[in-house]
Amino acid sequence: MENLSKETKAGTLHGTYDPKFRPVVDAFVENFEKHDEVGANVAITLEGRTVVDLWGGRKERGGAPWEKDTVSIVFSCTKGATSLCAHMLADRGKLDLDAKVADYWPEYAKNGKEETLVSMMLDHSAGQPHLRTRLKDGAYYDYDYMVKLIEEEEPFWKPGTRNGYHGVTLAWTVGELVHRASGRRMGRFFAEEVAKPLGIDFWIGTPEEIEPRIAPMIFAEPDPAAANSKFTQALLTDPSSPAHLFLLNNGNANFNSRECHAAEIGSGNGISNGRGLAGMYAPLANGGGNLVGPDTLARMGRVAMATHEDATLLIPSRFALGFMKSMDNRALKNEPNSSCIMSEAAFGHVGMGGSIGFADPEARMSFGYNMNRMGAGILLNNRGQALVDAAYRSLGYRSNASGVWVA
Repeated sequence: MENLSKETKAGTLHGTYDPKFRPVVDAFVENFEKHDEVGANVAITLEGRTVVDLWGGRKERGGAPWEKDTVSIVFSCTKGATSLCAHMLADRGKLDLDAKVADYWPEYAKNGKEETLVSMMLDHSAGQPHLRTRLKDGAYYDYDYMVKLIEEEEPFWKPGTRNGYHGVTLAWTVGELVHRASGRRMGRFFAEEVAKPLGIDFWIGTPEEIEPRIAPMIFAEPDPAAANSKFTQALLTDPSSPAHLFLLNNGNANFNSRECHAAEIGSGNGISNGRGLAGMYAPLANGGGNLVGPDTLARMGRVAMATHEDATLLIPSRFALGFMKSMDNRALKNEPNSSCIMSEAAFGHVGMGGSIGFADPEARMSFGYNMNRMGAGILLNNRGQALVDAAYRSLGYRSNASGVWVA
């Protein structure tokens, strides 16, 4: 292993890396020198061994240094953690993914949702991409309030007939299934069954003593190149659309607040770093470890839902059960930063602004990246994708022209 220590305009970069992964180091440094990275951590494991762990910059522009133990909100990367919990329960025979939701959660089975299957909650086809009810202030911090609203909501479409990204509601659809099947709320289940055994810094409902380590998010500036995207147009012109409701009917949630960090929002408020994300996915890149068996692992990585137009994101999307698969939308007009290109075997999840964590069982690699300056767009921006690309090039993969990285 070699050491990194480099001064940049954003601050000092530190870390260790296997020389084979020097392209990742170069991409990480370039993000700070050319792409306005402020603070970040990228980590990679290969066959369960850490081969890259780089961090640095600042927790805020001109502020304190980004330390090795600095963490941040990783937004929808949290969905990977929540989905993992559901699959662990399925692996133990506690949750049947092919059963009706009503078998575990009878109160949900009303107003057109009676035939919803557990798997539909995971593949974004349940028809609950958001809520039409105007949310009260602080709604996302009130777990029971959100569960009750979801129980009463009519689906946006007949469950199972199409998919649309459940950008926030997955916290209470899948989250409540984990609660019902395990007897523990999802945040506690994840802490006790995943984060603690793996020894990773990752919380869904973060203790107050961690707060000083959290780098606040620097929110993205609007991207003029995306002004004519279908998502932006729906957001601005159709108040009844999932796109509009997903981003604007949020109960004035402040994701930089202590109140939000302490809440249990299993779709979007996980606190971790690249090291924690890579650490969570490492067992899944190497046969499942003590988390899941081989049959469950195979199901986790298989495409379960793909569409030419996601009802929420309004771009083509590909999902496994609770995880994103490689999505290549580079050829679309007016849709910048709407791709996430991995190998066909890989599965994981991006977070709003550009964070990502995933497992690649074929390469036996896990990957995690978090940062505090969010990029615009729906999926990865050039900073995160450059790191992913460098990781695959380091392993000898030759091209992603097909929409997935191939050797």
